[in-house]
Amino acid sequence: MAAALKQTLPESRLAYVGSPDGMEGDMVRREGHLPFHAVDTAAIKGRGPLALLRNMVRLVRGVAQAVQLIRQTRPAAIFGTGGYVCVPVFVAAWLCRIPSAIYLPDVVPGLAVRAIARIATLTVTSIADAAPFLHKHAVDPAQWQDSTQVAVTGYPVRAQIDPAQRAETRARLGIEPHVPVLLVYGGSRGARSINTAVATHLAELLTLMQVIHVCGREGDESWLRTAVEALPDTLRARYRLYPYLAADGEVTMSDVLVAADLTVCRSGASVLGELPAAELPAVLVPLSFVHQDENADYLVRHGAAVKLVNETLAHELMPAIRQLLADATTLPAMRSAMRQCARPTAASEMADLLIRIGRR
Repeated sequence: MAAALKQTLPESRLAYVGSPDGMEGDMVRREGHLPFHAVDTAAIKGRGPLALLRNMVRLVRGVAQAVQLIRQTRPAAIFGTGGYVCVPVFVAAWLCRIPSAIYLPDVVPGLAVRAIARIATLTVTSIADAAPFLHKHAVDPAQWQDSTQVAVTGYPVRAQIDPAQRAETRARLGIEPHVPVLLVYGGSRGARSINTAVATHLAELLTLMQVIHVCGREGDESWLRTAVEALPDTLRARYRLYPYLAADGEVTMSDVLVAADLTVCRSGASVLGELPAAELPAVLVPLSFVHQDENADYLVRHGAAVKLVNETLAHELMPAIRQLLADATTLPAMRSAMRQCARPTAASEMADLLIRIGRR
């Protein structure tokens, strides 16, 4: 979004607001060029009386901090992607009469987005399926008029996710050109059930495919390396393990998304944008309690993915992969279906909307 805003409005000044104890501060400083401001926030749902009281105090303090920040920076508009840190910022924007846009990347909104959508000037979603959960009408960005509507733009992705560079990227990464590539990832912290299922079937997987495994930074790397060391040299050469891939690293997440033929991953919001942009067929393993099922169901319904149950993944993973590889037409058909779900103009359309409400 920042890149799209700079391209559309080069003279714009941008800043990033996050929580003081979240991981976003380090990521923004390492991978971006935006000034970072911290604002206090806290969760409300599911807290006991004492914790609720403490968190309410933090939220009030966060609103005061956000009001002060708004007075200092004088923004024309505020853009948020949900999460608890958006609550004090959007309340402050409402108090200061600053136009604001809240973006729902998932199908089902969380408590924070549902609350913010009531006071935000503009609500944006990745797909039209999300509109009923917000009790609003879905419209194209050019048709958006007021807060009773949601503008459906798609999910903004980095320009580096370019499937046209697939052959070049595979050659640069030293990937065997005629052996399919499986990308396994579970987010920045990883997914233990996915890591365990892959380790259980690693020998069989590596006879069929090359595996790029981004295991997360929660300690699974060591025992996964031990598991692969027990395999023959020919199979070990087909396995690449990373705890995390940063945007400024020698190998990036954009690279492996473009290089892969199939992925096994969770179905957080990014699958609605990054997988279609990369034209990458998927085996999705949603976490049900955070409404990832609805994201997965959207791609499954379009023929771009299959969905497996997290609790039985160790038993279902290999049969699913064998079935996808059994027919040479299956993955190309899924790749085509994933391509149809892509919205390459998402970031520029969001930027245009944000400029529009800022000027209005």
